[in-house]
Amino acid sequence: MQKTIFITGASTGLGKATAKLFQSKGWKVIATMRDPSRETELNNLGNVTLLPLDVTDPSQIESASRAAIAQGVDVVFNNAGYGLIGPLEALTDAQITRQLNTNLLGVIRVTQAFIPYFREKKNGLFITTTSIGGLVAFPLGSTYHATKWALEGWSESLAFELDPFGIGIKTVSPGGISTEFTGRSLDLASSPAYEQMVQTMMAGVGDIMEHASFPEQIAAVVYEAATDGRNKLRYQAGEDAKALYAQRLEMGDEAFRAMFKKQFFGE
Repeated sequence: MQKTIFITGASTGLGKATAKLFQSKGWKVIATMRDPSRETELNNLGNVTLLPLDVTDPSQIESASRAAIAQGVDVVFNNAGYGLIGPLEALTDAQITRQLNTNLLGVIRVTQAFIPYFREKKNGLFITTTSIGGLVAFPLGSTYHATKWALEGWSESLAFELDPFGIGIKTVSPGGISTEFTGRSLDLASSPAYEQMVQTMMAGVGDIMEHASFPEQIAAVVYEAATDGRNKLRYQAGEDAKALYAQRLEMGDEAFRAMFKKQFFGE
């Protein structure tokens, strides 16, 4: 029986790569994005439906989820998100609110919209893009990390309450993804007091991105999570993410933090 995946943030990067991969594997794909009229690739693929969805708009979440459920959905892939980077002191309330609304509340609200449907049919799976930044923390990303660490804890808790109804919860935590993080998926803020720190941090991020994965590599992990039938919560995606998380566990929190401090700031 043909299965269907509902994807948020499908206009670029990982979301688009995931939509293309699942379509190529014979799935029906409901690909959502803020402005489907600008899409020039997914709309030409068979078994792909485009729907408008801004995950910060509860009314659009309601309408998109209702339209998707009418078609039938087996997997919801919460992927929409972006990175807000900069010292907390320099962030505006609007920037902080937008980050929380997109990365955290958007995921929670989309998930909530599908739970009754999955519960009634006693089957379904939620997969959420978190980040290696949901398992370790980099300098100058406090609000971004707040959302990603929150998603990890939220997912772990939610898994307990949904498991009796046959509903699965999984997270995919990529490291760097080429073309994404330093492009449209990044909101960078600074102020004079932190300028040197920001420059040093961004240089370090540039070094990290040299080992970034392609979106297609991370999409393959999403497909694995959707099809492997395992009762597994977390999937680190990308060799950089796997190595970094393993290093954190091996070194312990404080030694790992000291290494990061020296790596980024030479202290």
